[in-house]
Amino acid sequence: MQDLGAYICGAFEHPTRHAPDKSAAQLHAECAAGALADAGLGFDDVDGYFCAGDVPGGTPLVMADYLNLRLRWLDGTELGGCSYISLVSHAATAIAAGKCSVALITMAGRPRSTGQSVGVKPRALSPDRPEAAFDSASQWTIAPIYGMAAQRHMHAYGTTSAQLAAVKVAASTHAQHNPRALLPKKVTVEDVLASGVIADPLHKMDCCVITDGGGALVVTSRAVARRLHRPAVKVLGAGETIQTNHGGMLDLTSTGAQVSGRLAFEAAGLRPQDIQYASIYDNFTIMVILQLEDLGFCKKGQGGAFVADGNLISGQGALPWNTDGGGLCNNHPQNRGGVTKVIEAVRQLRGEAHPEVQVAGCKFALASGPGLVLGAGHAHSTLILGRE
Repeated sequence: MQDLGAYICGAFEHPTRHAPDKSAAQLHAECAAGALADAGLGFDDVDGYFCAGDVPGGTPLVMADYLNLRLRWLDGTELGGCSYISLVSHAATAIAAGKCSVALITMAGRPRSTGQSVGVKPRALSPDRPEAAFDSASQWTIAPIYGMAAQRHMHAYGTTSAQLAAVKVAASTHAQHNPRALLPKKVTVEDVLASGVIADPLHKMDCCVITDGGGALVVTSRAVARRLHRPAVKVLGAGETIQTNHGGMLDLTSTGAQVSGRLAFEAAGLRPQDIQYASIYDNFTIMVILQLEDLGFCKKGQGGAFVADGNLISGQGALPWNTDGGGLCNNHPQNRGGVTKVIEAVRQLRGEAHPEVQVAGCKFALASGPGLVLGAGHAHSTLILGRE
């Protein structure tokens, strides 16, 4: 097993889901303060800062100045929603190289306050993007891309809308125990199928929530972790990749999890069957099924049956998943779910998840997810964590 010598010692999820009275910078700062307090550290202890494109100005320099940090290392890698999963491994690498010893990772945003929709409005492309001349005329939107992925999976493997709905049912089963979840009500397959079609075959409840808020993580060296009074969560393995369009020959039933998952498991010296809890990015229900298959938790084409059998439900299934309610029910701040995936994995490994969903004796956990849009600039990151 690879020893990266890095530990997650602080984790904080902002309690708000609607912040019309706060700036993005303020949300970042409040998340940073929360994670540092959770670790028992202060801003003066931070010597490495890591963020992505959601920070004001799109560069770590702005937030580093706003937080008055004194840094030896910074990283502003932008990979969309999976950035923060990747940034944990980037922080671990920097710590191993002696570049920093206390790495702060933040994300935050206000899409709900600014009226963003659930992936059904066209997004303007920069004219400098190479595909803009072709894609801008079609006014593509995000939800139909995932609708096409679901249609293709249905055609190839017989997956049904009821099986997609089972993902939402699992998320809501967990969210009912989370007092901060945006959608805490438990739903049924019938509720999902009656919620109206957004992008055939995806229904409204197949789509993630839109929330304000954010989260932060503190990754430290072994020496720092040993002097803190918090349960230390060890970084065991990580993988990241990009998946291009392959000149138009793209398979929408395949995600970058095939690569990032393999790399992470190899680095950790573990197998999918060793994982006791999984945080898997759920921007749409179909993406959960695709990633379950690509990560090796079930065979290709069997993801629908896997979730329909209740395998994602804590206390019932083989792979407890997104026990906070995930992006489908709890929180999807700034349309970037990677940080909340790591946060809930940390809670599970510490034994701090809600008692109704806590995995008994949780020793190994996974956080995994995509960045940007499948078929339109797709990144993927996987992180494997262990209880020290």
